[in-house]
Amino acid sequence: MAASPQLKPQPQLQPQAQPALGSEHPASAVRSRSSGRAGALAAARALMALAGGAALACAFAPLQLWPLAILAPALQIWLWEGATPREAAWSGFCFGVGTFGLGICWLFVSIHGPGLAPIWLAAALVAALVGIMALYQALLGYLAVRLLPATGAWRWLVGVPGLWLLVEWWRGWFLSGFPWLSLGYSQTDTPLAAFAPVLGVYGISALLLLGGGALVALVRGRGYTRVWAAALLAVPWAAGAGLGRVTWTHPVGPPVSVAVLQGAVPEDLKWQAENVGPTEALYARLEQQALGAKLIVWPESALTEPASDVVQYLGQIYSRARMHGSDVIMGILRIDEADRWYDSIMTLAGQVSFYDKHHLVPFAEYFPVPSFIRSWLRLMNLPSSDFTPGPAIQPLIHAGGTLLAPSVCYEDAFGSAALPALRRGAAVLVNVTNDAWFGHSWVRYQHFQIARMRALEAARPLIRAGNDGVSALVGARGQVLAQAPEFRPSVLRGSVQPRAGLPPFALYGNYPIVVLGLLAAALAAGRRLLASAAAARTRRGLSFGFSKASE
Repeated sequence: MAASPQLKPQPQLQPQAQPALGSEHPASAVRSRSSGRAGALAAARALMALAGGAALACAFAPLQLWPLAILAPALQIWLWEGATPREAAWSGFCFGVGTFGLGICWLFVSIHGPGLAPIWLAAALVAALVGIMALYQALLGYLAVRLLPATGAWRWLVGVPGLWLLVEWWRGWFLSGFPWLSLGYSQTDTPLAAFAPVLGVYGISALLLLGGGALVALVRGRGYTRVWAAALLAVPWAAGAGLGRVTWTHPVGPPVSVAVLQGAVPEDLKWQAENVGPTEALYARLEQQALGAKLIVWPESALTEPASDVVQYLGQIYSRARMHGSDVIMGILRIDEADRWYDSIMTLAGQVSFYDKHHLVPFAEYFPVPSFIRSWLRLMNLPSSDFTPGPAIQPLIHAGGTLLAPSVCYEDAFGSAALPALRRGAAVLVNVTNDAWFGHSWVRYQHFQIARMRALEAARPLIRAGNDGVSALVGARGQVLAQAPEFRPSVLRGSVQPRAGLPPFALYGNYPIVVLGLLAAALAAGRRLLASAAAARTRRGLSFGFSKASE
């Protein structure tokens, strides 16, 4: 007879203690604390990105704290470590807001001051531009997480520098472009400036980004990664010191004596009807002091009336200059037969000719807004008129016995725009500008730093005439040969040596460095894809092994 099974006593189920009324469940408390820590960490990262971006703006003139052009990108690269695509995009956006919020806040001065827009509208327009610029950095952060290896040398030393360079270059031309505060401009007075005739400003940006990635690799990498990082951080500076001794162009013809006129008429007075006559008389007196110089250069829109309205005055200027063997280059407004306005350079030499500004300043010389908003601006009695851009390729200026590559104000921020003129034999750069619209803000010094980079890239001297500064003569190595005192009428005298020959950047432009950036980003992205594929094969192999074992 089989023994009957013994029944085991069932364990007594103890009722779970219920939380007291109003108290938090332990699991909920853990989740709440975890969520709070995550929120605090996200806020800290955003603040660090904002501060890093603002620090980057200080790397440029006038502060010129150039090491920040390496340290700030290094901070941004580090903040992207371990982030989700959304977190990286937000960090990049905050970084961009810091850089452009501080770096281009001067735009408010021109829109609200001489532009006569109310405070709220000026602030809104500047905020919109800052937000748009920050979106480029947000896109960069998103792509860095989605496309590149999560960590390691391929990310720090190859992928992020290449991708960042491409986004900076893209920002410089997309939708007319805004290349202001490109990293390379911060290095006009360091050994890296010697790379400008070879790689241009974006090439210098690439070296700075490589340095930023190398700093991260030195902190987070191991073994040979640190060795490579140390080398990549040091070698460009040593190479720059050597390149600085290379002469890329040679003198052609005799030096040209130059006189730069600076009227320093305040913008809030200059455009008043009662000041038209005094302004013309001031420049006539300055012109009288400058006679005898081979080339006399006036600033942008030196006179407030278009050329067609001051024909007699201009004829007198022309006659006096020719009697003393001087040619005149004058920034002036002009109107064509179709009643279109141009911001131009007029040359009074063997014949009268015009160069029309091609790259116009957004929200100052043209309003990139829909037509219904422009109509509303007219109803509000706010400035809404747009200048007409001139052709991208225009004849060179022949004055002072040499060929000149002209640019008006903001368009000298586009380095590739000067290349056709250099290839056609321009021996000297000339830029007329009017940064008086922006008061005593940083823009005049940022802009002068950009102008010096153009001289470095072209390996040619630059003549620069500003309404109230910065008026200067710049040498072929970007050095300041002479500079007029700011904010007061003056005549700056000196001479420049025309130069011939094409450095590598003048021959090839930005193409080599852009291709290198594309190649670097593609190689790093490919490295991630290969690693992901290998990991997937490993997982499949493990899964197959477990299934065999279970059989």
